[in-house]
Amino acid sequence: MTRRRGTRCCRGNRCRNRSRSGGEKEGRVRLLGLLIISLLPLAAELRTDIEFAKPGGVSLTLDAYVPEGKGPFPAVIIVHGGGWRNGTKTTYVPPLFEPLSKGGFAWFTINYRLAPAHRFPAQADDVFEAIRWVKKHAAEYKVDVKRMALIGESAGGHMVSYVGARGKGETAVAAVIPFYGPHDLAARARKLGAIGENVERLLDINAPGPEAEEKMRAASPITYVHKGMPPYLMIHGTEDKAVPYDQSPLMCAKMKEAGARCEVFTVEGAPHGIGGWEKNPAFQKYKEKMVEWLRQTLK
Repeated sequence: MTRRRGTRCCRGNRCRNRSRSGGEKEGRVRLLGLLIISLLPLAAELRTDIEFAKPGGVSLTLDAYVPEGKGPFPAVIIVHGGGWRNGTKTTYVPPLFEPLSKGGFAWFTINYRLAPAHRFPAQADDVFEAIRWVKKHAAEYKVDVKRMALIGESAGGHMVSYVGARGKGETAVAAVIPFYGPHDLAARARKLGAIGENVERLLDINAPGPEAEEKMRAASPITYVHKGMPPYLMIHGTEDKAVPYDQSPLMCAKMKEAGARCEVFTVEGAPHGIGGWEKNPAFQKYKEKMVEWLRQTLK
């Protein structure tokens, strides 16, 4: 496999709010993902640190995996989590690299602007920009623009859910997979008994009240559900303490009510974060489900 330039797990102190042990675990998962990629067919190509946008002078980069063959290939844009405040394109999401690569998908894992330096909707705007960039460079990366999907985990799950519902024209995609995404921020706050520091910093919320409720409503994917949105596969563990499991069935029910396609894949007993799922073989069934669902949906 051809590889251009290198990647890093975290830059600066962006991963600082996860525990040291958690950061070490995510780092090991990332290295495992990159090792797996290195064992893929030699004709495949991994290009790293490609600038796709520069909003307000902030350089945003992505890594791109191009499968062996002529293509065009179905493609996936991957959006990492980290509470909208932490992480990079190579943290938290490496467990997705192997199944997508072996499944024959081109994929692009992206950086985006982080809160609180950049308030919402800057993060979603960066995902929209990544979609535009991939479509613009589709020939170079052998991408079929009619078979593009979004995958995001945690905060990234929120963003792909939001972008999937609001995208149109040049920013529309054909499928969305949110992993344990918060789809209704106000409902999540009620469930947890607090808005939470991450959401407060994302939306510039200083105190509970009508203004906070309106900001959460405007930033919630569930607000924008409509019949014409792409199909969603929501993947969520039942023991998630950060994003309550009921967020996924709640969003899915709203979509079905509107006439949109949706499915929830439940991972029994799984906590928050696919990095932690790697240790338990019972949690690994999501990979097969993800690939098969994408193949069927992106026909």
